[in-house]
Amino acid sequence: MSAEKEDVIHHQQRMAHPSTGLSELAWMAAMATVVKVLLIPAYHSTDFEVHRHWLALTHSLPFNQWYLDESSPWTLDYPPLFACFEKLLSLFAVHVDPKIVDLINGLNYKAETVVVFQRVTVMLADLVLYFSLWRCCRKLSLEKQRLVYISIVWSPSLFIIDHIHFQYNGFLLGILLLSLSFLSEGQDFMGGLVFAVLLCFKHLFLVAAPVYFVYLLRHYCRGPYRIVKFFTLGISVLAVFLLAFGPFIYYGQMSQVVKRLFPFGRGLCHAYWAPNVWALYNTADKVISFSLRMLGFNIHTVTASLTGGLVGDSAPYAVLPQITPMVSLFLVVLAIFPCIVQIWRHPQQQHVTQWVAYAYTCGFMFGWHVHEKASLHFVIPLSLVAIVSSEDAGHYIILSIGSR
Repeated sequence: MSAEKEDVIHHQQRMAHPSTGLSELAWMAAMATVVKVLLIPAYHSTDFEVHRHWLALTHSLPFNQWYLDESSPWTLDYPPLFACFEKLLSLFAVHVDPKIVDLINGLNYKAETVVVFQRVTVMLADLVLYFSLWRCCRKLSLEKQRLVYISIVWSPSLFIIDHIHFQYNGFLLGILLLSLSFLSEGQDFMGGLVFAVLLCFKHLFLVAAPVYFVYLLRHYCRGPYRIVKFFTLGISVLAVFLLAFGPFIYYGQMSQVVKRLFPFGRGLCHAYWAPNVWALYNTADKVISFSLRMLGFNIHTVTASLTGGLVGDSAPYAVLPQITPMVSLFLVVLAIFPCIVQIWRHPQQQHVTQWVAYAYTCGFMFGWHVHEKASLHFVIPLSLVAIVSSEDAGHYIILSIGSR
């Protein structure tokens, strides 16, 4: 059966369930919001001050100073569209409490006004997640919609990471799901364009770029107008990146922007170890060095941590070979390669969510300076397909539990 016929059958199967379940989603989102409101006074991590500082930075400085500012250790290390998002929020923050956006006097500001304001912005940003989730599930049966909504809207991981620890992962994952919803409906052009927008919000989603590129090349850029489609999509994606990064190219700051976005000096592992290959590698180095010292070998003891949060906050291994960013990148690409081959041979839209989730799993397992929250990049998309088969459900359960 051709890929085109399978795509048509897949679309017809989705259309067989017209119930939208929008009221179900609204009810679950309302209940989740009640819990989020109760979590407002909860503990928050240093990421809370990071984002508060970015509010002040983008509000107080012209954009050509955003990636040069060093008034705080928490320098801007997200792409320009996320910085613009912070700028938008700052326009409201200044009316709530002017000190929130005070670049100097606002450092480590923890008043009730800033806590409530920033918590509420995360709740409002989650509306993007809810909308995208509805687009992904609106043609499924009501029973399946409920299962997906429960697993994502009431996700303990999102509650903990976004509404206690403090970040905007729900918002960013909403953009990813929006892209996947377009791809699952055969709207490849919009799916690729939204993914380009996502990369300009958070570059760490770049791991799935090879999957998107090969899939769009083989699935979208086909037929008698494939050359036109290729250039139309390519120019549109390029326009998104130029819109985001063009001003910094104009001011000759791209090297500084890249340096901020990819701070390799932070070390191989994050301060909160992700349960991946490098966690095992770190453990093996410590166990081997300890064993050799017990046997009388003169092994240099590494006094600093193998992890870091700031540039320079890392230390070399005592016994095992050092891992460089290029080694990490090579292993990620190598792990993704079998998936790329499969996409090239059979670019079927019903599998695109699994392929994207697989790519993010590879990035989680072998990537450089991976935070444990990066597991959301594959766990949340897998929630969409866990209802398809027992095999997909098994993958979801194993990865959602094993990545914690």
